[in-house]
Amino acid sequence: MSQKLETAHAGTLESSDAFVRVIPIDEKGIVIELESSVEEIYGDAIRSLILEAATAMKVDGVKLIVQDKGALDYVIKARVQTAILRALGEPEPDWSVLL
Repeated sequence: MSQKLETAHAGTLESSDAFVRVIPIDEKGIVIELESSVEEIYGDAIRSLILEAATAMKVDGVKLIVQDKGALDYVIKARVQTAILRALGEPEPDWSVLL
């Protein structure tokens, strides 16, 4: 999915959820900015999950700003995927990359 990205977001700031913003940047790679209520304990694992989800969707030149409020892994992954799909303007996702 190497298309042009727009700024987009997904999620909420409610307890047990995550708010994810996707911002296109002028450099290659995926930049992750994480703010989490459990960052001290799970920060590395959350960053790894975010990177894995974004890499699977084949995006590049993107900054992901994630505000985690204690969300479970599958919630974080779904929020990242949804925000990226919205940033790509995809009306119908390619389900094979979302598994």
